[in-house]
Amino acid sequence: MWLLGVAGGAQAASAVTGQYRNVFREWRPALTERMIDAKIDGYWRSLFEGDADSRIYYPAAPTADGPSAYIKDIGNDDVRSEGMSYGLMIAVQMNRQREFDALWNWMRTHMRYQDGPRRGYFRWQCRPPGCAGDAAPASDGEEYTATALLMASARWGDGEGIYDYGRQADELLAAMLHKEAMNGGVVGEVRSIFPVGADQVVFVPIGGAAEFTDPSYHLPAFYELWARRGGAADRARWRKIAETSRHYFQLAAHPQTGLTPEYAEFDGRPRRQEGHGDFRFDAFRTAVNWSVDQAWWGRNPWAAELSARLLGFFQRQGDGPYPAQYAIDGTVLDRASSSGLIACNAVATLALDGPPPARFVADLWNLAPPRGKWRYYDGLLQFMAMLHLSGRFVAYQ
Repeated sequence: MWLLGVAGGAQAASAVTGQYRNVFREWRPALTERMIDAKIDGYWRSLFEGDADSRIYYPAAPTADGPSAYIKDIGNDDVRSEGMSYGLMIAVQMNRQREFDALWNWMRTHMRYQDGPRRGYFRWQCRPPGCAGDAAPASDGEEYTATALLMASARWGDGEGIYDYGRQADELLAAMLHKEAMNGGVVGEVRSIFPVGADQVVFVPIGGAAEFTDPSYHLPAFYELWARRGGAADRARWRKIAETSRHYFQLAAHPQTGLTPEYAEFDGRPRRQEGHGDFRFDAFRTAVNWSVDQAWWGRNPWAAELSARLLGFFQRQGDGPYPAQYAIDGTVLDRASSSGLIACNAVATLALDGPPPARFVADLWNLAPPRGKWRYYDGLLQFMAMLHLSGRFVAYQ
């Protein structure tokens, strides 16, 4: 019955009011804050302090700027800007400045391009000793990193050197928006992450990969924050980009299932490239993006319907774990399930008006921090979902 009454706009904007929903307690009022805190602290202990089969956070050799550490993708034996930026975000939300600074030091030391036309961007992949991985940026890493730095500045204040969080965020935001102008045009195929005229994030700001987007990289909740905290000259552009992404979700989501592709054209059509025109692992996060944006800012009148459409599709998959990969029309591509998708679907309930649907909230609550070879991606998505649904993921500004 929860699919009824989903018209958007009824929710208060949490980032404006400062009041963040605790969906777990809406679902089960008997839960105490202490019980929820214990669950969240368990994720921190497992992923950041746990044993060899559970942790993804690893201290590394110190640099001249102090301690350093990285988040490791265990299954692929590498370090990714995606995971590093998620680690930064979790650390600022958990008030863990020491771990934040260690991650930022490693990322800035080993992953940031120090010179040339890519200067200021980050390599999407490195090996744990330093780099020697894939030498291209991936736009989502820059987006989460800039936002985590702004939030660190707001929560802890700015330090010195690389720990002047606000200045570091401003430099990264400027590169994302003005890289082509900084370089005097497109040099070495390097583009801005938000090219002039597109008002959309590109998949990778290099060559042909800058000619399309990834719907899960559209983060209007962050762009709205940048429009309030970023450089004054760019604020109107960030606000326009936020509105473009809010509309884009309507274009990219399938009209019956609500599923979105991993890669898509700027007009929302799936980009049929090596299977990425389907709903796969990147695409889990798209509903998180429209739902968090609506919960924080309340400016997307279509978000509630999008979440209802998507969650209605997954409700129809029956009880128990549902498959994780589909064509966007709902055709199952692989029967295996994913706790990362279960976590993201729980966050999609934030966009719905009225009581949260119990099935999706319960599914997240009943998960344990993952262990084993593939714990990296699922673990980070689960951890952030726990923060979102408990009201502990705050838009520090």
